[in-house]
Amino acid sequence: MKKLILFTLIFILAACSTGASTELEKNRQTWQASGITHYRFSLNIGCFCAFRNQVPLTVEVQDNRVVSMAYSDGTLVAETDPNFPVFSQHATIERIFSELEAGLTGGADEVTVTYDPVRGFPSDIYFDYIKAAADDELSLSVSNFEPLQ
Repeated sequence: MKKLILFTLIFILAACSTGASTELEKNRQTWQASGITHYRFSLNIGCFCAFRNQVPLTVEVQDNRVVSMAYSDGTLVAETDPNFPVFSQHATIERIFSELEAGLTGGADEVTVTYDPVRGFPSDIYFDYIKAAADDELSLSVSNFEPLQ
C-alpha cells in the first residue's frame, strides 16, 4: 500500500511539473509563430524598489533588441540610468520568457503566470523567490502590447 501511495505521489508531482513546462512551451511557440519582431508594450515591474512610482515603462523592441525605454512620464531611460540593468533584464518578450522559465525550473519557490490568449506571451507573472523571506517578490505585467511595422 505504501508503495502505491508513493508511486501515485511521484506520478502526480511529475505531471504537475510537466504541465507547467508544457504550458510554457506551448505559449512560447504561439509567441514565436506570431512572427512579431517589432513591437511596443507597457512594462510594470512590481517589487520592493525605489522606482515604483516611475513605472510602467514604455518599451519598444525590434529584432529582439531594445530600441527605447521610457519612464511613465515619457523621460527616456538612458544606459547610464542606475535602474537600466533591472529594466533591461525584462525589456523584451524573450527575456520575460527566459526569466519565467528560470523561475519555473527552480529559481523561485512560487510562480504564477497568465499568458496573453492570442499571442502567448506572459502578460502577468508573480515570483516569490524565497517563500519564508519578505520583500523578495517580483511581479511583471505586460500591457498595451502593439505590433509595429
